[in-house]
Amino acid sequence: QVQFVESGGGLVQPGGSLRLSCTGSGSIVSLYSMAWYRQAPGKQRELVAGIARTEITNYADSVKGRFTISRDNAKNTVTLQMNSLKPDDTAVYYCNIWGADRGWGQGTQVTVSS
Repeated sequence: QVQFVESGGGLVQPGGSLRLSCTGSGSIVSLYSMAWYRQAPGKQRELVAGIARTEITNYADSVKGRFTISRDNAKNTVTLQMNSLKPDDTAVYYCNIWGADRGWGQGTQVTVSS
């Protein structure tokens, strides 16, 4: 069973930054296009950013210019650098295979508040 472990979340003030990291089981990260998703209270899970095996990236309009996704296949990790954070970015963040609908990890909580 594919497993992902997310880390790096926390409480940050508006305008601050966080760096999220995700490690996949085995060599899963190197084999697939990967993505970060988030789910805010009372809302559906949404795609935040994706990175293909070719390193082509895609971002939700709400995070363009503020978030950067990257991957390190050798380390089996996917990273999400989040800058200029806003209260609307508050959510639980998950990584998974791009387009997946199962195999979710525990996620990491990001709270943006003054």
